[in-house]
Amino acid sequence: MIALSLAEIADITGGRPHDIPDTAALISGPVVIDSRQVEPGSLFAAFAGEHVDGHDYAERAVAAGAAAVLAARPVGVPAIVVDDVEKALGALARAVVGRLGTDVVALTGSAGKTSTKDLIAQVLQHHAPTVWTPGSLNNEIGLPLTALKATGDTRHLVLEMGARGIGHIAYLTGLTPPRIGLVLNVGTAHIGEFGGREAIAQAKGELVEALPSEAEGGVAVLNADDLLVRAMASRTKARTVLFGEAEDADVRATEVRMTPSGQPSFTLHTPTGCSDVTLRLYGEHHVSNALAAAAVAHVLGMSAEEIATALSGAGTLSRWRMEVTERADGVTIVNDAYNANPESMRAALRALAAMGGAGKEGGGRTWAVLGPMAELGDASLAEHDAVGRLAVRLNVSRLVAVGGREASWLQLGAYNEGSWGEESVLVSDAQAAVDLLRSELRPGDVVLVKASRSVGLERVALALLEGEVAGR
Repeated sequence: MIALSLAEIADITGGRPHDIPDTAALISGPVVIDSRQVEPGSLFAAFAGEHVDGHDYAERAVAAGAAAVLAARPVGVPAIVVDDVEKALGALARAVVGRLGTDVVALTGSAGKTSTKDLIAQVLQHHAPTVWTPGSLNNEIGLPLTALKATGDTRHLVLEMGARGIGHIAYLTGLTPPRIGLVLNVGTAHIGEFGGREAIAQAKGELVEALPSEAEGGVAVLNADDLLVRAMASRTKARTVLFGEAEDADVRATEVRMTPSGQPSFTLHTPTGCSDVTLRLYGEHHVSNALAAAAVAHVLGMSAEEIATALSGAGTLSRWRMEVTERADGVTIVNDAYNANPESMRAALRALAAMGGAGKEGGGRTWAVLGPMAELGDASLAEHDAVGRLAVRLNVSRLVAVGGREASWLQLGAYNEGSWGEESVLVSDAQAAVDLLRSELRPGDVVLVKASRSVGLERVALALLEGEVAGR
């Protein structure tokens, strides 16, 4: 964060200094919400959570080097006391970003946000100093914490924005007003909370509504292949740049193909030229993510050749998202267990099918270890059934459905589609899945592990990799 005095922070947040001997003292370190992450000169923001109250750690934070605490009540150590810590953190982020004049790139979508954000960050780093959202910290707390990492050298600030209802993205854009807004897709993630794809589109479109006009430099980057996203062009005053495989897309891909190991390759076309790309990521769905990143980079002045080089060198920055590891015995584990929705499930299954047996003598079997997808509401049964059926249509060798009711719908869909018998199985929990796999896996097999975050299915992948060394 740029250096600010405690007096300035109190003024920005509307807070009251308590137990501060010198309000001219500077906050020169990061803003953190975990006392274990405190560095000298930090500002520790104390949040009262469901299980832990940060105010109880204020003394520890100051002892570790924090210059002060942003708190909702006096805590016996130097503090700026505010009425609402979350709102104060947001106000501080807006003030800092406003002073920096950094190009803010915001992105949203139903699927692929984190993977695309990681691609954009890696591409833009080739252009200028860039700060981006770590992992999926895309909410009212994570977004300002990311923005406050920007310094005077930061040229690009890449912010992922999530939404669980109408108005959420509008709120986030108010904290860090973007100049460039990217909408990836409108799918069915959280459809149980929104009530339908039209409502999801309404929420995601709040991003382009918040952009400045074309005359002021605003740019909306929209997916030409998603009709609900393409239609958002009518909701913005900003210039529109389309990406996708559609012929009228400004940034598009042709000659899309898969390498023998399941990595996509294509020719990138931008208004400044074309260049070949081969991604290090797994699955054809990353073509759209890469085009989105390319479109943002094009808007910010990078050439087609520069973008292609950066994309071809980009890897996975966030954990448990198509994280591919080959064990010493030749079994490949694909840990995509961070989260799941119907779109990402289908993409992961197609990637698994493409990877199956690739580059291994005699080939190997493909295993889909799948758990429930959360927050689908009335669509849950149909969506789980459809994913199970798709596993059969893609010739996945074995489906292991993990969990209760929703997992049984996955298994039943597979059974009804292909009368698989023992080729699809329902197990009660992660340990049962691990026990089954340990007894049956053999060299050349590829195992995909995926479910909604609340299921914690990454435990299966981690257990299967225990003691192994990454080889891919």
